[in-house]
Amino acid sequence: MEMLQQMQGVVGIALILLLAWAFSENRKVLPGWRWVGGAIALQVLLALIVVRVPAVWGAVDVINRGVAAIETATLAGSSYMFGYLGGAPIPFVLKPGSDQPMVIAFQILPLIIVFSALTALFWHWGILRVVVNGLSWALRKTMGVTGVVGLNAGANIFLGVVEAPLIVRSYFARMSRADLFAVMVLSMANISGALLVLYATTLAKQLPDAVGHMIVASFLSLPAAILVARIMVPGEGSTEPVEPEPEVEYESTMDAIIKGTMDGVQLVLAVIGIIIVVFALVNLTDQILANLPLVAGEAITVKRAFGWLFSPFMWALGVPWNEAGTAGSLMGTKAILNEYVAYLQFAALPDAALSLRSKLIVTYALCNVANLASVGLLVSTISTLAPGRRKDAIGLGMKSWIAGNLASAMGGAVIGLVTPV
Repeated sequence: MEMLQQMQGVVGIALILLLAWAFSENRKVLPGWRWVGGAIALQVLLALIVVRVPAVWGAVDVINRGVAAIETATLAGSSYMFGYLGGAPIPFVLKPGSDQPMVIAFQILPLIIVFSALTALFWHWGILRVVVNGLSWALRKTMGVTGVVGLNAGANIFLGVVEAPLIVRSYFARMSRADLFAVMVLSMANISGALLVLYATTLAKQLPDAVGHMIVASFLSLPAAILVARIMVPGEGSTEPVEPEPEVEYESTMDAIIKGTMDGVQLVLAVIGIIIVVFALVNLTDQILANLPLVAGEAITVKRAFGWLFSPFMWALGVPWNEAGTAGSLMGTKAILNEYVAYLQFAALPDAALSLRSKLIVTYALCNVANLASVGLLVSTISTLAPGRRKDAIGLGMKSWIAGNLASAMGGAVIGLVTPV
């Protein structure tokens, strides 16, 4: 029985490939089975190396400690600026049994600002350039992607849905439709480094090694996103230099810190606005649904509806059926509303709501920015950078949303395959 549950993710991978084919622009043109098998094998190999090789996970643990240090440093700044709301000692006596309140806007979201500044700084110093170029080379050699797609893929490990396209902005005007879609899917199927730290911090109580697992999820999403993109929009790659130069530059160290900080501030304001609006819309919808007849003695809610809709999909990824409703509600919230809202709901679950293996599958499946708001951001960014590709970007926008969710879901299925029941 345990073996069958262990291999349940194979059903999910097959379902994801079938869905990608169903949404394909040309179902008669498919990547060769050898290419598809190679892409899936690469994901499984990456997952096995990280999860089953102690030395590798030890290196990831160093990153975990680094993020913890950044979190402590950020708290020093936020507590100075916002006082006890930002994490400083409370200047009054709490009720017996009460804990110090956690104010997300003042204690958690400032991580985005600090990490955004650090990312810009490390890019200016050339540290991230080396990593990005290394990832680009690896993907070109293993998956045969063009240089521009490989470069964008590497950048998406660290940069967000708006920033990553800037790395290859001069190529948008002349890249093929297939490469344009691959770039869009890669942007959707990953999260920026700043958001990664935010989401991992939110999940710390549910999953102590959340930072490491989200880093692994980001790497697994690269071959998955390229595979799904190639199935959904087949075509030849662009003709450009094998090793295109990244196009994000800062004039000095101080310029990198300032611009990185300002980008982080804008992202924080966007996150605050989106969270307020999404929670309001969900509450409003729940009020409307409360007028419908009860189902199993309970009112219909957005959370319950998402659970019913997405539970078969989450089961296919490897989640046991008795936990699939909970996992499905999180997946539905992420795909249609916002991934941070889904992670907040995940963090608030009772510890026994999901097994450790199910928590891993859900964490990996949710680890992307493929929501409806991101479609608008991505299409607007590409339309601004290359007005001549606006029509293509609009036509591919919703496809990239579907593909981004499928790519991360494949990562969830793969981690379920290599994690013991």
